Amino acid sequence: MKTRFVLINTSHAGNVGAAARAMKVMGFDDLVLVAPRWANVLNREETIQRASGALDVLKNARIVATLDEALDGMSHLCATAMTPRDFGPPTRAPREHFSKLLSNDEPSSPENKGLQPDSVAFLFGSERFGMQNDDVYRCHVALSIPTDPKFGSLNLGAAVQLIAYDWRQALGGFAVQPATPEPKLADAAEVAGMLGHWEEALTDIGFLDPASPKKLMPRLNQLFNRAQLSPEEIHILRGVAKAMSRTANKAVPSAVKTPAPADTLDPQ
Repeated sequence: MKTRFVLINTSHAGNVGAAARAMKVMGFDDLVLVAPRWANVLNREETIQRASGALDVLKNARIVATLDEALDGMSHLCATAMTPRDFGPPTRAPREHFSKLLSNDEPSSPENKGLQPDSVAFLFGSERFGMQNDDVYRCHVALSIPTDPKFGSLNLGAAVQLIAYDWRQALGGFAVQPATPEPKLADAAEVAGMLGHWEEALTDIGFLDPASPKKLMPRLNQLFNRAQLSPEEIHILRGVAKAMSRTANKAVPSAVKTPAPADTLDPQ
């Protein structure tokens, strides 16, 4: 769906750059500034620095003199207003409204009831004063980002990021790209071989009595099955078993290892 972000009377150049960055990471690129404080705000150093690479959004952004120009061609208008008003459009949380909007339960106008709008504009007021009442009144909804009731002050760039994120999620979101490949699991033969190695090592250190093994090895088998070991982890555990046997053999080079007394070690 065509999406536009409209910043009205923005006074801080850095916030324009931050808004561009917030939009780009969520896949949006239509930015319009209405009468910003600086006529050259899109080229100011602070703007470019805060954009952090979202230069294409700044390059395509437009500066217009009036809100009418900024909203040209947009069908559904969303104000962002934290201050309650006695009159105007309904106030809703972004996610609640987006869900209704995309399910055709929230018409852009009475004559379009049951129809999904083809475009959405998000309007943000100035950092100091927010949106003017007349600008809010022309919108279909006033979006209020849920915050701590005792402190609801949001930076403009942060507000754009939150709205952009919720809107992108409502549209289907982006798939999370795994940072690491899915591990390959060791097969049953590898696990069985490692268990045999551990059985020898546990016998060498006197923890397992071959004459009375009880259920130690089956329990270890279940433990390792739950761990879903990879081949690399099998190699590590075999290395541990090898080190245990080597240490035990060095400690008692010519004697047969005697299992620990049953009252001090219980393999079960």
